[in-house]
Amino acid sequence: METLNDSTTKTVSLHGFLRPKKEHAATLREELLALVAPTHQEAGNIVYNVHEEKDGALFIYELWRSQEDLDKHMQLPHIKNFMNKLGEWLAGDLEVYISPLISK
Repeated sequence: METLNDSTTKTVSLHGFLRPKKEHAATLREELLALVAPTHQEAGNIVYNVHEEKDGALFIYELWRSQEDLDKHMQLPHIKNFMNKLGEWLAGDLEVYISPLISK
């Protein structure tokens, strides 16, 4: 049986909520949606979905071929730029989880 410490090549998911300040809700939504197409083009990306909740919170769900692929994604200039701006758009802390996929 595989455990969390087995491999950096195991498929990983990133999922979480982004709760925008009311005055930044449209900006956050637009900026996040602008990341979808380029992310889908990345070799290690399997899934990159953005969901909108009734309360305006945005839920992201990503699947990556490996932790290494996710790490490469996070180092891209447009992702770093997004992450640098994110704090000013959020009403609270970023709620994000990264975990290995244990089902297929």
